[in-house]
Amino acid sequence: MAKKISIITTSYNSGETIRDTLESVLRQTFRDYELIVKDGGSTDDTLAICREYEPRFGGRLTIVSEPDKGIYDAMNTGLAIATGDIIGILNSDDYYTADNVLQMVADTMRDPMLDAVYGDVHYVSPENLERCVRYYSSKVFRPSLMRFGFMPAHPSFYCRKSVYDRYGTFDKRYRIAADFDLLLRFIYLGKIKTKYLPLDFVTMRTGGISTSGLRSHLKVLKEHHTSLKRNGVKSNYFTSACRFLYKLKEFRIGKKLKIKN
Repeated sequence: MAKKISIITTSYNSGETIRDTLESVLRQTFRDYELIVKDGGSTDDTLAICREYEPRFGGRLTIVSEPDKGIYDAMNTGLAIATGDIIGILNSDDYYTADNVLQMVADTMRDPMLDAVYGDVHYVSPENLERCVRYYSSKVFRPSLMRFGFMPAHPSFYCRKSVYDRYGTFDKRYRIAADFDLLLRFIYLGKIKTKYLPLDFVTMRTGGISTSGLRSHLKVLKEHHTSLKRNGVKSNYFTSACRFLYKLKEFRIGKKLKIKN
């Protein structure tokens, strides 16, 4: 039997994009899910839009709006509320690329030996959602590559709640790279059993905290290095920086793709 999936969406003044997020969840062919929207106290129409959609979810949408200490604090609040056996993250400016993403996750996670699945995501320009500017494939990922700053595409990562219970949630000391730190603890140190799915899970608009220019990339590099050191994983800045060379390939792939929505 397929397990219930909890989807956690964090938002703050996301009125321009959250409709796409909600619609993409409603289009999913797999129905045994709950959507938790953790809002940070938006002052625009984000909450009004969520409440407008609430009846369409038939009791599967939970809305929590209160101040928080950032996106990872908000994600932890969602994790504490979640009642599903499997948990995934879908940000409020992103949306599912295909209507069968949750079904693919549920079907794969029927294997009791698996702890998590992950796949691919792609980035689009906010001005043109059909223009792919970067394709982030997790196909090449191996746990050993985490020493070099590599990780699976976090928006495609679906994991059993029991893994969070065992290894902890997002470390709020990180501003950008708490997702890397989490997956380092889960995959590299915890050695959980994962499987790659050759599926484009999520369409992401550029402009998020981890895609905002050189300064953010340098911040990511610093936080990756800090996480590796705190977790006792041998690395250095040069080793961690190697993944940026691979990123150039992702941008080249993105330029060749045109995504139909």
